[in-house]
Amino acid sequence: MPDITLTTLVLLCLAAAAAGWIDAVVGGGGLLLLPALLLGLPNVPAAHVLGTNKAVAIVGTSGAAATFLRKAPVRVGLAVRVGLMALAGSMAGAFFAAGISSEVLRPVIMVVLLGVAAFVLLRPSFGTAPADEGAARPVARSRIVTAIVLVGGGIGFYDGLFGPGTGTFLVLALSAVLHLDLVTASATAKIVNVCTNAGALAMFAYQGTVLWQLAAVMAVFNLAGGMIGARMALSRGSGFVRAVLLTVVFSLVAKLGFDQWNA
Repeated sequence: MPDITLTTLVLLCLAAAAAGWIDAVVGGGGLLLLPALLLGLPNVPAAHVLGTNKAVAIVGTSGAAATFLRKAPVRVGLAVRVGLMALAGSMAGAFFAAGISSEVLRPVIMVVLLGVAAFVLLRPSFGTAPADEGAARPVARSRIVTAIVLVGGGIGFYDGLFGPGTGTFLVLALSAVLHLDLVTASATAKIVNVCTNAGALAMFAYQGTVLWQLAAVMAVFNLAGGMIGARMALSRGSGFVRAVLLTVVFSLVAKLGFDQWNA
């Protein structure tokens, strides 16, 4: 456990709970959790912050995935296949990350996110089909291949290369490609996230860059937030997820804009 004050520890735990809630509903919890760790641990090396972030996030994501699996109609086999491809993609992205400037990527991602927000706003029916209907509807083989290669590999590569908003992109892409409602897409995205988080955490653990004691404390709160978020998404439906999705997208655009301005 690093040498931090009780106040900092409490604030980090609250941030972990809020991040777990956001991540369970629509993805993007890292938008809150990672900056909180960076602010709370200013003297800790960045690699240890990233490793601790993954150790916390995987617990909340796994809890949310378990909650969704018990109550939401999810094609587990398909989700695992997409997740394994995303794991491979994220490893490839991380391999190339050292040669890519984030200052170049930020404006591109901001434009993409604004396009996503415009699409969701202009298509009120997007992702609002009943959950049972979305899960039971047959999916063409070509769409399954697209989901595995482009959604899994492409977004996984982005996650390893840059990162912010990966969960949100997964929800949107899975809903669009597989015609899933937003609740089922969120549930599927959680399984994919568990796969990518597990791979990243294994690498960080191998390198010895995880603050396990701090991560264990924060993970309890992240788990609670994730399970609460999953239950709220299931009970309130796609309209609620849509509202949170737009909030997260605009918040992510604001953060990337702020980072670009100060770059």
